[in-house]
Amino acid sequence: MTFPLGGIMPVGVGATSGVAGALTGVPQAQNSDGFAAVLASSIDGLQGAQKTADTLATQAATGDLKDVHDYMIASNEAALATEMVVTIKNKAVEAFNEIMRMPV
Repeated sequence: MTFPLGGIMPVGVGATSGVAGALTGVPQAQNSDGFAAVLASSIDGLQGAQKTADTLATQAATGDLKDVHDYMIASNEAALATEMVVTIKNKAVEAFNEIMRMPV
């Protein structure tokens, strides 16, 4: 399972984009590919990967699983997705703490 990340848009390209829109008071256009949308879709993907791994683990325990490789792949995908989300959370908290330490 892959988690697509949108590209970084240049600041100040249009009148309603980035910092230029914030400075001019013009409301910014709603962008569905923003950081919050990417983060939400990543968490949804994590939940899906964990649910798939749990389902395959149950099938393996009951003897209904036809291919053990499917379970191993799903388990590793869920573990990597969990690690990625935890790392993103840690970096966000670290950035917030760094911003709070800035002198005003």
